[in-house]
Amino acid sequence: MTLNPLPTNSSRSGGCTLTGALSVTSHVRGTVSIIHGPKGCSHHNFSLLHATAFENDRVAAPSLISTGLGETDIVYGGEEALARTISSAAEKGPRGIFVLSTCVIDTIGDDVAEVCSRDYGVPVISIPSAGFLGGTFHDGVNNALIAIAASAEPVPKQGGVNIIGEMNLEYEVEENFREISRLLSAAGMTIACRFVHDMPFEDIRSLGAARLNILRHPALVPVGLFLKERFGTPFVSAFPQGFSDTLSFIGKVARECDIEGRSAVEQERHLQEQIIDDFSDLAGSAATFGPIMADDDTLRAVREVADALKMMVGEAGTAKTVPVNLGTGTSGVRRMFHRWRRSLHA
Repeated sequence: MTLNPLPTNSSRSGGCTLTGALSVTSHVRGTVSIIHGPKGCSHHNFSLLHATAFENDRVAAPSLISTGLGETDIVYGGEEALARTISSAAEKGPRGIFVLSTCVIDTIGDDVAEVCSRDYGVPVISIPSAGFLGGTFHDGVNNALIAIAASAEPVPKQGGVNIIGEMNLEYEVEENFREISRLLSAAGMTIACRFVHDMPFEDIRSLGAARLNILRHPALVPVGLFLKERFGTPFVSAFPQGFSDTLSFIGKVARECDIEGRSAVEQERHLQEQIIDDFSDLAGSAATFGPIMADDDTLRAVREVADALKMMVGEAGTAKTVPVNLGTGTSGVRRMFHRWRRSLHA
């Protein structure tokens, strides 16, 4: 049972491009992530990743190395420092090495890709992760996923579904994954690969074998398009939120995989009706939504489930506040309902 505190409405997908890329590479087991830049970039991100992992019940520290560039390297170039760092890391026998660039590196113009292309005895993957010209956290995630996927070759299809781009820094990442697993199982599908969450490096080779890719968030559509072009794998663009979106999600998966999904949809609809009945004590309650950091689709889904409970949602200050923290699928709605019940009955 998790001992995590209740999630807040603070964003877990903010931060720089480098942080976004590291949230991906730090979840590939047996690898090392080299941050090519000053030590400060590594220190900040190590602290963030380690604290977030601990909050999600993961005790392993991220395997990060810094090239530790100083003033001389920045003036004369840091390529040799990078080559030395890669060689030193390779001697310790990792399955793979990721090299992530920083804003300073883009400024001085180091040819990181060329340095990474040299023979070190282990695969070395260069990931552009400098945000100097306006890159975002999501750009870092996308760049990392695409760079890692580009190292895999097409393979014969073997079935199963890949989960693409889980938000490794978010609360309830495992709860959301379990819900997707449950929904897929109800439709007769199995998960082949979590790309990338706590994944062995060797699993990259089988990335193209799945029948379908399911993206965690619409911001990952560029990744979905890349995987479709490289491996011919169709994709669903997001995890479902709310009741109707969850039913539509099951139907989409069934159509893409050419399987019968009507019985799974009806089974899920029945579960949703049971949940509404379980929380019937909230019917007629007046509430306002708490501080909102959610997109329009999430707000639509939250209002839909509030209507299903026949709750009266008003303006701030007119009633007790309930949190807007909708997780994935039907189970995500049920968890939010529990929080609403605690807030309204406090």
